[in-house]
Amino acid sequence: MRLTLQVWRQPGPASAGEFVRYDAPDITEHMSFLEMLDVVNDRLIREGKEPIAFDHDCREGICGACGMMINGVAHGPSKGTATCQLHMRSFSDGDEIWIEPWRATAFPVVRDLVVNRSALDRIIASGGFISAPTGAAQDGNAIPIAKQDADESMDAAACIGCGACVAACPNGSASLFTGAKITHLGLLPQGQPERYRRALKMVAQMDLEHFGSCTLFGECQEACPKDISIDVISRMNRDFLVAAVKEREERSVAGAG
Repeated sequence: MRLTLQVWRQPGPASAGEFVRYDAPDITEHMSFLEMLDVVNDRLIREGKEPIAFDHDCREGICGACGMMINGVAHGPSKGTATCQLHMRSFSDGDEIWIEPWRATAFPVVRDLVVNRSALDRIIASGGFISAPTGAAQDGNAIPIAKQDADESMDAAACIGCGACVAACPNGSASLFTGAKITHLGLLPQGQPERYRRALKMVAQMDLEHFGSCTLFGECQEACPKDISIDVISRMNRDFLVAAVKEREERSVAGAG
């Protein structure tokens, strides 16, 4: 098939960007979207031109490195699919495809389709961990965990931190990401010691990173390549409110003493 690409090109964070048109002939339906970009880049390099910069790593939908807006949709038209898993069979011969980076205040453009997503790393560093001691692995049945809790925890842990939820949200909120990280630890016994402190710290860090507020628009769960439900946002909000009340009570007791 032959495609027309309109690709966002931006030399650096302080530079102005623009859409640049590229012809993409000889594209097969069996290529992934990133393989299609590889073919375009090979031709650009042969012509002595700058290749298109884009994030990628595992190309198996695991690492979360890839991510771009494709025709205005995070990760493209296929639901529950990362950009690296999107295949060109989702498009037709002669299509025009618009490709641009994640658009969010907290994700500044580095170059072309590459954005800086380190804000998500800082949210994790603020509280996305447990204090369980290291050592030999325990027997799988040593700590009984209800199946529903285990299933919900695993569903939340599927988050790959790609940032599609932020890019798709009209408010630029990271609540689905943060909620998933809080939920997958908060449902397990190992995550209980830091459960409420974790919610306070991670939500506070999310605000410091200039992510927008969540209004439960729901576009985040539609864009998520792992189909994570906005139920995790409700759990995050509940833990945060409980944590805020506990903190206020502790301060009152300390003040009275």
